[in-house]
Amino acid sequence: MAQQQQQQPVQKNTLYVGGLAEEVNESILHAAFIPFGDIKDVKTPLDQATQKHRSFGFVTFLEKEDASAAMDNMDGAELYVWADADTWFERQRQQEEMDRIQAENRAAMQAADELHRKKMAQEREGEKEDEMEIKDDPMERAEAEVLKQNSS
Repeated sequence: MAQQQQQQPVQKNTLYVGGLAEEVNESILHAAFIPFGDIKDVKTPLDQATQKHRSFGFVTFLEKEDASAAMDNMDGAELYVWADADTWFERQRQQEEMDRIQAENRAAMQAADELHRKKMAQEREGEKEDEMEIKDDPMERAEAEVLKQNSS
């Protein structure tokens, strides 16, 4: 009688990941599984007609134990949340950049407005000084009166 060997299931390094949301890409899939160990490869096969992934992918770990840990922990997880988080962080970064640019523009506008006010104040001061000089100088007063009469 031949001795029967008890066979253990063969543990693989590559996991099939199904039911992927459209927003999930290879980098999101990589980010979702990297906490479990070093990853050798991530693939999301594309549909030839649409050039979008076919709602599944494969994650290959360097170590079988890491693949097992990932399978135990990620079974039933919803990865579209990762995609939303990824786009949320990108939107946050864009909003911060927009806020920074708007703040710089406001500061530049305020500086230009302040410069304009100073220039206008200097011009008004210059006009007042000219009027004072005319009042103090008899020749200037006479010329101003002649100009006033000629324009009337």
